[in-house]
Amino acid sequence: MPEAARLIVCADDYGIESGVDEGIVELASAGRLSATSCLTGAPGFAARASDLAGLDIDLGLHLNFTESLGGAGTYRSHPVLVALAYARRLNRASVRAQIMTQLDLFEQHLGRAPDFIDGHLHVHQLPVIRDQLVDIVNRRYGNSRPWLRDTMPGELDQSLPFMQRFKPQVIAALGGPAMAGLARLSGLRCNLGFFGSYDFERPHPPYPVLLEAWLRHATDGSLLMTHPARSFAAGVAFGRDRLEEFATLGSDIFTEFLQRYRLRICRGSEIL
Repeated sequence: MPEAARLIVCADDYGIESGVDEGIVELASAGRLSATSCLTGAPGFAARASDLAGLDIDLGLHLNFTESLGGAGTYRSHPVLVALAYARRLNRASVRAQIMTQLDLFEQHLGRAPDFIDGHLHVHQLPVIRDQLVDIVNRRYGNSRPWLRDTMPGELDQSLPFMQRFKPQVIAALGGPAMAGLARLSGLRCNLGFFGSYDFERPHPPYPVLLEAWLRHATDGSLLMTHPARSFAAGVAFGRDRLEEFATLGSDIFTEFLQRYRLRICRGSEIL
């Protein structure tokens, strides 16, 4: 019987608010996650960074150019940021400084370099930002460089509604192949297949249905992006979906899916 394929399970947005952070720590402690990416400029990150100590997961930077969250830097709405990036009108020096600042905060509060880097709303793969990011990673981390998230989707299950298959393709189209190509050309590691994106604002199947459709097609080195929360405060995006993700990932259903599709949760730093 073939060995189980290795799956990276990453919870995004650590630091955004306490209910999200508590949910991530609880799932990680239970072995249901293998990574979390951190919004280092969020006001709660400094206070709760120590809660990640001792967890057997990869810790990454969730690079942010769209939400100030009370921190310093230049932030644009996602549509404006995309337009400026593709017009090559983002200031390279400012982009570089913002990446460096968020990396500095990560290292200051966690005491080490990130295991990986991805982007809030996948901004890490946009023109200008991706060029500066790859250059900084190569210069800053030498032979211990973090791996980067590749948003190219794995096989999209035809049982899912069209819009829930369309969004992953849109995400990838906004710089995914170019970022992955640049990263690999520089010798940086990336995951192999991306799952977990869905359109929160449109009708969608219950999370367990989505999860099974993704895991059915996961292969060795695939990454499952998640957004769990134990609770959520007013104003936190797609809060009720976060609660459903938390409940599903902590349930026997998730375990059954992993067994059914011969998958085991692993850290990206150990397999890429």
